[in-house]
Amino acid sequence: MSIRRLLAVAAAAPLAILWLATPAAAHVLVQPDPVGSYTLTSGRLWSLVAAGLGLAGVVAGGLALARARRRIGNGGRRGAVVALVTGLAGAVIGGMVVAAAKGGPGTGYGIVGGYMALVIGLVALTLAALTLARSRRGTA
Repeated sequence: MSIRRLLAVAAAAPLAILWLATPAAAHVLVQPDPVGSYTLTSGRLWSLVAAGLGLAGVVAGGLALARARRRIGNGGRRGAVVALVTGLAGAVIGGMVVAAAKGGPGTGYGIVGGYMALVIGLVALTLAALTLARSRRGTA
């Protein structure tokens, strides 16, 4: 085999592979999405529930922290307990959604919402801890 023919085959080989692989790649790209973007799956539903609980905890914790600063009523302890319970529930449910997810973002398992619920729940827990520490300091 001559050098010219060897160079021609070496140059044509990647083009032949690309030509043969194009229909297979097009077939994969045209496959329908297993879960629609707006389909409410059970994973997405649980991540929404967890994010809602975490958000309620953040609101309750913020209001309780404001009450603890002004030393109104019981120093925001009830609001801190509400923030503690709802934040913990949101973080636990969000963590369970993340642990149960079998795919990444966009697969319908609710992993993005689970991570968001986990973070929001931890923020609610932090606000509750700050409020309880402030209310204890004010009464002592």
